[in-house]
Amino acid sequence: MNDLEKYFINHTGNLINKWKHYFDIYDRHFRKFRNKDVHVLEIGVSHGGSLHMWKNYFGANAKIYGVDINPNCKDLEDEDQQIKIFIGSQEDRQFLRSLTDAIPKLDILIDDGGHTMKQQIVTFEELYGHIDVNGIYLCEDLHTSYWKNFGGGYKRKGSFIEYSKNFIDYLNAWHSKTKKLVVTDFTRTTESLHYYDGILVIEKKPIEKPYDLMTGKPYIQGFKPPSSVTKKLARALNKIRGLRQFYQL
Repeated sequence: MNDLEKYFINHTGNLINKWKHYFDIYDRHFRKFRNKDVHVLEIGVSHGGSLHMWKNYFGANAKIYGVDINPNCKDLEDEDQQIKIFIGSQEDRQFLRSLTDAIPKLDILIDDGGHTMKQQIVTFEELYGHIDVNGIYLCEDLHTSYWKNFGGGYKRKGSFIEYSKNFIDYLNAWHSKTKKLVVTDFTRTTESLHYYDGILVIEKKPIEKPYDLMTGKPYIQGFKPPSSVTKKLARALNKIRGLRQFYQL
């Protein structure tokens, strides 16, 4: 049992509502940020219990931010604990843009807000760029992508699940040979996607154009470089072989 789950089980303060299997996912991706000067934003304050859970988990130097549409949540701010709350709608693009002016780049964003398709998509589009170069974007409760009353439905166009499946293509856009899929900022700044039951974790990292490497001596007669090797590299290898044969004569 990790520290987050221990905190949750022993917690007697403001209400926290989480699926049990989420704690291992959180800890797997968040533990590297513990006891560091991190900036964490959770969308969906509710009763405020999870904000204090994050503060306890990340440590004294952590800055915790919350966003909620309910103005009463502002009363849950805790200056001593460095917990600050902003009131606004996560599907309001102007509000989200003002948020990026008010807070530093984020190490972690947790979208646990209203869970509608519009809210999840708009939030990603407006705030993913505000995640630090080595930060994490986590959207949870993705099961609403299968619920019609949240705008979802199995294979329904416009659900966050269907929307996020495009991320797989964006991640691999370096290898595309069609103008329909080109390298974007997402491609250049995203290292990995992790899908779990109800959660998508996106880990950022500066990414350079990938390149293939070869080492060792060709052994099999008639060897041909794999198709992933560029034509330029293949020509270079053939030239090297030709020079070797020339000097052996």
